[in-house]
Amino acid sequence: MELFSQSWTALLASVAELSDEDFARPSGCTGWLVRDLVCHLVIDAQDVLITLATPADGPPTRDAVTYWEPAEKPPTGDDPLDALTVRLAAAYEQPWLLKFHLDDVGSAAGRAARLADQEGLVGTRDQVLTTGDYLTAYVLEWTLHHLDLVAHLPNAAQPPAPGLARSRAMLERIAGAEFPAAFGDADALLVGTGRRAPTEAEKAALGPLTSKLPLILG
Repeated sequence: MELFSQSWTALLASVAELSDEDFARPSGCTGWLVRDLVCHLVIDAQDVLITLATPADGPPTRDAVTYWEPAEKPPTGDDPLDALTVRLAAAYEQPWLLKFHLDDVGSAAGRAARLADQEGLVGTRDQVLTTGDYLTAYVLEWTLHHLDLVAHLPNAAQPPAPGLARSRAMLERIAGAEFPAAFGDADALLVGTGRRAPTEAEKAALGPLTSKLPLILG
């Protein structure tokens, strides 16, 4: 719960600090500008609220790691839902409207997470998780999207270190192997999820793990 709150609070703060010009810059998500990513975060926050208000019967069918199902192909930006997000983001017209909506819905999602019974069961995507596992899964979501947000904003704050470390650990469990110690947490996440290509030196260090990458998470 603490990592969820820390990661989400940092991400909301980073969005609040964006200039109007920043919203028109590219993000780390293929085919999306920063404004499109921020719109996606609004939808994410709504999903958190919906899931926390969707109790389920046990036993759990997934945990914080198995919640993630890597896709076979990287996103192109042409998926209907991705395209809808772009159109919705454009409809806001003014960046301050997106900021306001994310702060409003995002703050509510953060409060709901703090009030939730961490041992309770919730349903999402036809699966059942404990609330604690569901929120832990979202630490990886928030951390990856924080990296996406600042991908082309060199002066913006990076995700919190504890969230980066936990997200790396979850990605390693998904991959079934550890990244070399020489990889920083952010680099492990960026390379591991295909957000950037590994250098030749990194490929050599990754060894057999290279064949399992990238892990396309969504």
